[in-house]
Amino acid sequence: MSWLQFEMTLGNLDAGRVEAALLSAGAHSVTFEDAGNTPIYEPDVSQPPSWSDTRVTALFPADTDTSAVRAVLFAALKLPHLPPHRITPLAERNWVREWLKEFKPTRFGKRLWICPTAYAPPDPGAVNILLDPGLAFGTGTHATTTLCLEWLDSTDLAGKTVIDYGCGSGILAIAAARLGARRVWAADNDPQALAATRENARRNQTTPPMEISPPEALATVQADVLLANILAGPLMQLAPRFAGLVKPGGVLVLSGILVAQREEIQSAYAPWFRFSGGVQREEWLRMDGLRLPASTEC
Repeated sequence: MSWLQFEMTLGNLDAGRVEAALLSAGAHSVTFEDAGNTPIYEPDVSQPPSWSDTRVTALFPADTDTSAVRAVLFAALKLPHLPPHRITPLAERNWVREWLKEFKPTRFGKRLWICPTAYAPPDPGAVNILLDPGLAFGTGTHATTTLCLEWLDSTDLAGKTVIDYGCGSGILAIAAARLGARRVWAADNDPQALAATRENARRNQTTPPMEISPPEALATVQADVLLANILAGPLMQLAPRFAGLVKPGGVLVLSGILVAQREEIQSAYAPWFRFSGGVQREEWLRMDGLRLPASTEC
């Protein structure tokens, strides 16, 4: 199937109204992106993203009446004319194959490889994790995930209970299981993430089987290691929760933190954890904390 690609700069237009107008005009998908390379690190997930220079891209079936699309936008946005835009034909492509050009087998540390399922593992004797790109919310290529994978590769997990909190594709939980953890929990609020984790765990034949569930199911778990690769805002809110999930002497590994947010994170976790510096990659920071005994909590 071929498509028509509609691209427009937003200017001062409200992103939510533009999105609604495009969908009502028959768009199959609407995507916002930064036209000026200004990243948003702590987005409001309830709102479409908006930068100082935002571009919206929408895909319509190839037989769409483009004059009708413009008419819907004029009416919905109450504009005398549209901002700069263009509509171009877009041939159907194998999007998974296109994405795989960028996602290739990658080694993390000394023994851990993440491999897309379309590739044979480069080192059959290594710890190889196979990911289905159609299901992967996390592939290891982002700096925050890389920091966690490198920590797992460098750590003796034998006999340990590990929680991957906010598991996404399950990449960290699967890595922990394959690297020798005795018991592994993968938790996420998103049902799609849990489905992705189950499929990737099945593909990698994790032994023992992983526990994959919403966070509420962790109520009685006491972990030796908890990894959370999410943004700083949620991490600060979760500090008391993590204190209850990590046993005294256990380790907390936090990622998704900007370097400038280090002190805020340390302050939020100070009653329960002591951090030993941090490891930086690009603008991102991984912080490793030790759970204090109850008698020393502040």
